[in-house]
Amino acid sequence: MWRRRPRSHPTFSLAHPELSLARSPSSSSAASASGDSEEEDTGFLEVTVSDMRHPPPELGPAPEGLSPQQVLRRHILGSIVQSERGYVDSLKRILQDYRNPLLEMEPKVLSARKCQLVFFRLKEILQCHSMFQIALASRVAEWDSNEKIGDLFVASFSKSMVLDVYSDYVNNFTTAMSLIKKACLTKPAFLDFLKKRQMASADRVTLYGLMVKPIQRFPQFILLLQDMLKNTPRGHADRLSLQLALTELETLAEKLNEQKRLADQVAEMQQLSKSISDRSSFNKLLSSGQRQLLLCETLTETVYGDRGQLLKSKERKVFLLSDLLVCANVNFRGQLEISSLVPLGPKYVLKWSTALPQVQVVEVGQESGAGDKDSATTMGTGATTGAMGNAGQRRHAPAGQAAHNKVYLGPPRLFQELQDLQKDLAVVEQITLLVSTLHGTYQNLNMTVAQDWCLALQRMMKVKEEEIHSANKCRLRLLLPGKPDKSGRPISVMVVFITPSPLSKISWVNRLHLAKIGLRDENQPGWLCPDEDRRSRAPFWCPILSCHIPAFSSKALDLQLGAAVHNPVHSSLLGCSAVSTSLPQGFLWVGGGQEGAGGQVEIFSLNRSVPRTVKSFPVPAPVLCMEFIPEPQPEDPAEPGTAPEPTPNAPQPAVCLGLQDGSVLVFGAVAAGTPVLQRCRVPGAVPVLCLRNSPAFLLAGLQDGAVAAFPRNHEGLWDAGSVRVLQVGPGPVRALLVLEESLWASSQNLVSVLGMPELQKQHCFEAHPDPAAAVTLMVRAGSGVWMAFAEGSSIRLFHTETQEHLQEINVATRTTLLLPGQKLVRVTSLLLCQGSLWVGTDLGIIVLLPVPRLEGIPKITGKGMVSLNGHAGPVQFLALALSTLAPDALRSEQDEPDEAEEEKSPDPEGLQPREMRKKGILLQYRLRSTSHLPGQLLSVREAAPGTPGTPGHAEEDGSIYELADDPDVWVRSRPCSRDSSRKEISSVAIVSGGRGYRDFRAESARRSGAADSSLLIWQLPLAL
Repeated sequence: MWRRRPRSHPTFSLAHPELSLARSPSSSSAASASGDSEEEDTGFLEVTVSDMRHPPPELGPAPEGLSPQQVLRRHILGSIVQSERGYVDSLKRILQDYRNPLLEMEPKVLSARKCQLVFFRLKEILQCHSMFQIALASRVAEWDSNEKIGDLFVASFSKSMVLDVYSDYVNNFTTAMSLIKKACLTKPAFLDFLKKRQMASADRVTLYGLMVKPIQRFPQFILLLQDMLKNTPRGHADRLSLQLALTELETLAEKLNEQKRLADQVAEMQQLSKSISDRSSFNKLLSSGQRQLLLCETLTETVYGDRGQLLKSKERKVFLLSDLLVCANVNFRGQLEISSLVPLGPKYVLKWSTALPQVQVVEVGQESGAGDKDSATTMGTGATTGAMGNAGQRRHAPAGQAAHNKVYLGPPRLFQELQDLQKDLAVVEQITLLVSTLHGTYQNLNMTVAQDWCLALQRMMKVKEEEIHSANKCRLRLLLPGKPDKSGRPISVMVVFITPSPLSKISWVNRLHLAKIGLRDENQPGWLCPDEDRRSRAPFWCPILSCHIPAFSSKALDLQLGAAVHNPVHSSLLGCSAVSTSLPQGFLWVGGGQEGAGGQVEIFSLNRSVPRTVKSFPVPAPVLCMEFIPEPQPEDPAEPGTAPEPTPNAPQPAVCLGLQDGSVLVFGAVAAGTPVLQRCRVPGAVPVLCLRNSPAFLLAGLQDGAVAAFPRNHEGLWDAGSVRVLQVGPGPVRALLVLEESLWASSQNLVSVLGMPELQKQHCFEAHPDPAAAVTLMVRAGSGVWMAFAEGSSIRLFHTETQEHLQEINVATRTTLLLPGQKLVRVTSLLLCQGSLWVGTDLGIIVLLPVPRLEGIPKITGKGMVSLNGHAGPVQFLALALSTLAPDALRSEQDEPDEAEEEKSPDPEGLQPREMRKKGILLQYRLRSTSHLPGQLLSVREAAPGTPGTPGHAEEDGSIYELADDPDVWVRSRPCSRDSSRKEISSVAIVSGGRGYRDFRAESARRSGAADSSLLIWQLPLAL
């Protein structure tokens, strides 16, 4: 273990206070480490943890009388113990089998300084987990009398020491692999040493396979704790601790992931700049750090002949930068025997680059402009030049192609065939009309035969349409500016890439679209990050302001905004690429009105990149709140491919409006003309402040401190005659929150918990010590609820199960970054979405705070960001627009047999881990940065016949990538059984409503339309 020096900083301690790990102020990063003495450079002092004195944890036999859930928890604990023991053994193997012999070897094949860099921080990581093992052994010994383990994870991995040690290791990983690769190429003795060590091991895992384990560790912990939490009942002493442990581990993993992403981005940019002449202006721009890498992937460029035959295909590395699209050739160099021991990545040779605004994505049959739609003018098989085209070498078209100056692409050939079939069908229909005028009877010339011709052509057209649709799923067609011809006329160049999957194509289309929007003035920059010591995020990783529009089409009335809600409706007319460039499919309902007068509802269509008003109508009173009622999901879903049987009087999707006059209006779908399905009036005609939907009731929070509950009737609506009124408190019920088994209702500074579905008041708790701080907003994520108040600038977090107060955040510390003189801030809107808490204020400022995504406690885990785009008045609401594209729309032909095989083969890991992974754990470490190393891509393949003794990676070496969603990885593991279940995309947009639009970047705080109600719409990258 590690004992601290007398002058060290605060210690990292576990259950045993005498075991501590400290870091001296002299600790430095791997990049600056020099000299041969590791003790001096790392800032740690080593002491030994004896296995005899502290034996590894061992789970004894289970006592009798355990419940099935206790048995499950015991099994999961055993998995944790076994997993940790294997991990610690792997760390010891690295040090004992590789590091120590290399340091002791004479003559040295690797200097002490290089050894320190290769194995940087591994000793400290081992010490962290050795101490964790000691504490874990104590918990395992007393498990049957005290089933608690969550607090141990919190105490062990919540300290900054663990983050520091793992950050150093993760960020140094690329450097370590590069040093190993270079030593393998230049020192045969070192290569021979690695081979012998691997062959001598029982499992024959390579050094790389061992060194990648620390990067896998926290995602593995998270999966185990998720399983433990799932089998821990409510009220258990370990439940809150497990939720907090999940939060700490997710936060730690996210921070490491973000640091690795930034390091990878720098490494990729550096490798790309190496492929360009040092004197070119493009190289200077890349090296300046002004551009950031948003996406890079290996795609296959294809060129077709005039009959649709494939003429050429070659892998290209395509880079999407913040304002540039770059394509490079991929050259692999390196010895095969080395690539089996350490990843050897490619080198790049720049092919072309184009300014992003000049890049257009063109689908088959959707080409714009004059000329033959089914051909593309080109200058060669792949020679494209753009705004930065002088950075690469230009090639001229071969003589044979120059004569035609056109190449026909695969899907356009299909599209041409479809057009030919349509023309033929029109001719056959005319022939059918002529046949019908014949007076005689002929054997092969009658109406029956003519109609058979029409039906056959229609069937052929349907097959051709399916072929086009299937071909387009993985085909990315880009129209780029080419070199002008001799007359100076601009020529466009069509470049066609085949993507690895339909998801990859949609991701490229979406990110190209958002990157273009990110270049607008309002997004340069769009957010202010208070972390000055860290590099600012790329615009792509922040929400992009897509547009700001008037909230109401009528400018004659001074209408106040009240609420907004998204009604998701999937359009079968939109292709996948259209989905990836449009806002979330469906309709946005916006309501408001004038004080003391009538109300107004505006409905926007979101099936495009900018919302369009499709309907506007008045209502009797101002709209104060809205609620979307989704169609209930069947308990027993139908088999895939079969339509569910329609149920008579089944509830249909609807939008409910709460009005100031005490009315509740229920509207049907927009496609049906938005009919008023039902009108309800609450007793006393008091204003309806909030609406919430539950399976059994439509719940309304009222101005007089009561909750009105409308039960469902047999017609799929609500029974207004059987409304139940429950008095919650003396103050208005401004916020309602429906949980699994309860309803939270606020009145003044108190929150009442009512049991569901009986609606009996269980207890009440104080949300704020100040009686004037009435609870106005409640949003839930995971196992926590965030609340905002009518007074003060703080928001508070409460546990959903124990109602315990867990955290308080003062939003004013963020808003003063934009308005230093304004210290009095009030929170007016809250929204939780994809790991972020959106906070709207009365100053028009919007703050974005990071929160965990999983089942843990949604604690604020960072300083967050402040939007430089806001409103000129209070942010009246924040609404979420979310739509999901069904997995069937993304399935390619080659996926179907794989899925059939998958159904036959059971998952060896059991059902529960697959269910957990289906939730989308985005906790992966992108190891792309070693792709700049020369050599072939390392993949997990069977050894070549005749070479059984060749050292290679074990199958588990690539298992980390089962936790990664990125298809572009240089180590590809075996196909993952869960891939097909996660093939869906979620389109997300955030809508804020308030007075006017305000640009906080300008010193004068430029405002536009300060008197008009406006909507600001932010888009997020598609969640794949």
